[in-house]
Amino acid sequence: MLATIQKQQNNYVVKFNRPLSHSVEAVWAVLTENEKLQKWMNNLEIIDLRKNGKIRFNMNDGTDASMEITITDYVESEVLEFDWGKDTVRFELSPTSSGSILVLVESIRELTEHTPKDLAGWHVCLNLLSDLLNGTVHEAFPMEEWQKWFAEYKQLVDDVEKI
Repeated sequence: MLATIQKQQNNYVVKFNRPLSHSVEAVWAVLTENEKLQKWMNNLEIIDLRKNGKIRFNMNDGTDASMEITITDYVESEVLEFDWGKDTVRFELSPTSSGSILVLVESIRELTEHTPKDLAGWHVCLNLLSDLLNGTVHEAFPMEEWQKWFAEYKQLVDDVEKI
């Protein structure tokens, strides 16, 4: 299911909604425990898990290059929000009768040609997260799947820019 993009006064809000048949505790663990987190988003590493804490974004380009990202909001087992360049990424987690729902909200100041690449990346990473919860670990990032979603998000961003 594609994310939605809404234009607001000073930014764009992208929402990915993922109903999961797993408990809040299980989903929270794959969001915040490095050995699990890095199986679906291998660039991220939790350094200090708290509000105003730090996450490291590893470039994974063979140079050991990385940058620190600030955790801007944090509520145990409910909210993890952090800077994402000039934008923010927020994970919201809540229980449902059949497991939980994970909502990823990215607030984007400006749509660029990189935006659909990022959104396709988040889409695929959320699929990897879901697979991990279901017991499947991917050894490599599925670029063919990313290409498919990139085309979808390119069209979605183009449509939003026309509004």
